[in-house]
Amino acid sequence: MLDWFLLFLQIMLINIVLSGDNAVVIALASKNLPLHQRKQAIWWGAFGAIGLRLVLTVIAVYLLSVPYIQAAGSLLLLWIAIKLLADDDSHAHVKEASSLGKAIWTIIVADLVMSLDNVLAIAAKAQGDVSVIILGVGLSIPIIIWGSTLVVTLLNKFPIFVYAGAGILGYTAGEMFVSDKKMQQYVLHHNDTAHWSIPVVTTIVVIAAGFIWKKANAAGKPA
Repeated sequence: MLDWFLLFLQIMLINIVLSGDNAVVIALASKNLPLHQRKQAIWWGAFGAIGLRLVLTVIAVYLLSVPYIQAAGSLLLLWIAIKLLADDDSHAHVKEASSLGKAIWTIIVADLVMSLDNVLAIAAKAQGDVSVIILGVGLSIPIIIWGSTLVVTLLNKFPIFVYAGAGILGYTAGEMFVSDKKMQQYVLHHNDTAHWSIPVVTTIVVIAAGFIWKKANAAGKPA
């Protein structure tokens, strides 16, 4: 039970950290609407986005069982984790919608386009447990909706949350790699410690590379 709860918390954190830009989309898409329509746009748009994201995540869970797919996905997730640290202060640019229908459509489409990282990370972390996916995504999205501006502010003000999320992604990428049946034949057959050492190494690589990249980007920006 404790393992399930910890997994649930990790999925919540991953989804919230990776949804900073999605929160900005929600805020911007409904910005120009009257207050009562703004609330409708946020809720209906988010409801549609949640449904699509859950379906895609469940599909991804089964796709990851295909040989070599997990290994390839782990490399993509490793890149996503590093980019999360390097670009954690970037925001999505989306036009304000002029009507309720357009705002709902904008929120759903933008969330779908930007959700590849969420879908891949959560599917990998859940390791086939569909119930924890539904609860983790289902409960973290309302947090993002209710406090779309607050989420972005907190992630900017307390970088430790971003680093924690990136670290979990790095570890998950390592777990994905060693969970691939073909990689187990090649790697674990020759190295008994690879099942824990590779995730630890990928975690360190993500945090170190992301930190260095972030500092290099900051140094290159004009004052």
